[in-house]
Amino acid sequence: MTTTQAGLEDLIDSCIATRESRFEDWETLGFQAKAGEEFRRAQVRYIGSGATGNHETDNRILPSEHFTFSNMRLPVGAVGPEHTHHDVEEVFFVLEGELEVTVHDVEDGTRTASRVLGYRDLIRVPAGVPRSLRNIGATDALFAVIIGAQKPQLPTYPPTSPMHGLTRD
Repeated sequence: MTTTQAGLEDLIDSCIATRESRFEDWETLGFQAKAGEEFRRAQVRYIGSGATGNHETDNRILPSEHFTFSNMRLPVGAVGPEHTHHDVEEVFFVLEGELEVTVHDVEDGTRTASRVLGYRDLIRVPAGVPRSLRNIGATDALFAVIIGAQKPQLPTYPPTSPMHGLTRD
């Protein structure tokens, strides 16, 4: 297969999402702040929309084929609430700050195990395992979120999660 120089230029341009072309979306998960201001956080989408809903009209997002990639900004003291991705694994890779990441017992959610992650630390949480996180550092935490599907299902919130029963409207 022969590709023209112009075709290669178009190809590479269609595969790049620069930091300057991104924005912090504080609204897509804004409904969670109904449970408390500590649940306010921002998503910065790069590839696909993650599991935060429908963002097909955002033409800055690179199309997803096999996974989604975004950044999440968690202010000091903020919490990523307990939630479960039943269909996919999820990876958190810390770029700035310190996160306490917790996995919850699948059966009742009251037993937990937590670890502190810092710069360049990573955790992979298998599908079906409830997880939560908290910014325990003195500055905002920024971390990459990779979800293992082109279009993951929306997560669920177990009864032990402050998000249980909240609606997106």
